[in-house]
Amino acid sequence: MQSSSLALPLTQPQAANTAVSQRLPSPHLLKQQMPLSTALTRQVEDHRQAVRAILEGRDPRLLVIVGPCSIHDPRSALEYADRLAALSEKVSDQLLLVMRAYVEKPRTTVGWKGLAYDPHLDGSDDMHSGIALSRGLMLGMLERGLPIATELLQPMVAGYFDDLLSWAAIGARTTESQIHREMVSGLELPVGFKNGTDGGIGIACDAMHSAAHPHRHFGMDAQGYPAIIETLGNPDTHLVLRGGHKCPNYDADSVAQARLGLAKLGLAPRIMVDCSHANSGKDPARQPAVFADVLAQRLAGDRTLVGVMLEGHLLDGCQVLAKGALQYGVSITDGCLGWEHTEQLLRNAAVQLC
Repeated sequence: MQSSSLALPLTQPQAANTAVSQRLPSPHLLKQQMPLSTALTRQVEDHRQAVRAILEGRDPRLLVIVGPCSIHDPRSALEYADRLAALSEKVSDQLLLVMRAYVEKPRTTVGWKGLAYDPHLDGSDDMHSGIALSRGLMLGMLERGLPIATELLQPMVAGYFDDLLSWAAIGARTTESQIHREMVSGLELPVGFKNGTDGGIGIACDAMHSAAHPHRHFGMDAQGYPAIIETLGNPDTHLVLRGGHKCPNYDADSVAQARLGLAKLGLAPRIMVDCSHANSGKDPARQPAVFADVLAQRLAGDRTLVGVMLEGHLLDGCQVLAKGALQYGVSITDGCLGWEHTEQLLRNAAVQLC
């Protein structure tokens, strides 16, 4: 996809340790150039309502956020979307499948930051092309009938995609951020806050409290100007258990402790389990075991477990981003579960939930 041509000249002097190479289109302008049709707008709202119904216990299905750890190749991502859309039709009575459309990648130190940042995978950081490519890719997923999800990492990027999402995550390293809590308070979609990297849920509970309340905060309006933003609060947040440094937290005892902690703070006891990250020891082959444990808890009557997250791609594992050809359908960030294993896992889950 070609990037927008609306790069503006720079006239203001920059500080000695910074440089600006190109202005980006405002979120409003990119949305005008790559609009969401009336039909897809209704579809997104219907999907958001379906997610809300699951969170509130009005829909007995299990919410499943599934797809690549991060998207680096639009062609393989759309192939995955085609397969997921076909599977969704077969399991939709028991599972609501939402595709991961992760175009930002949080880094502990340095590394590839995602499709929105570096779409050419070469360190050129062509963010102008990246945001257009990412939005176009998400539109393609919506056209296949899928609800989509992403992690909102950079608040300035969120405005380019917020109208397309049915669910979003705030990661373990940003759940404590006041800026992200303020941002979530103004989003019109369900959002999951992950527990901190230490495994504790206190930070996520604070975030849910904060995001549920109205805020006035510094921000950027749709035209890209600095503005005072007023938000009404987001009632559709929930906890995502992703494990911690010392141990996983998907087992029944950990879920019970999380449920008790939420109740003590007056927060709705709705919990999603991330089957990857610390809960799987970053071993994608262990995700099915985590999923099976969560499913067993659901079947035993724990309705506070509303969903799971799975990292999956066309093929198992991951590969190093380096010079030379990349293997098609293999993650370049966290290791993923291949499609055959993912499909079998979800089909079996649907049968058990009948």
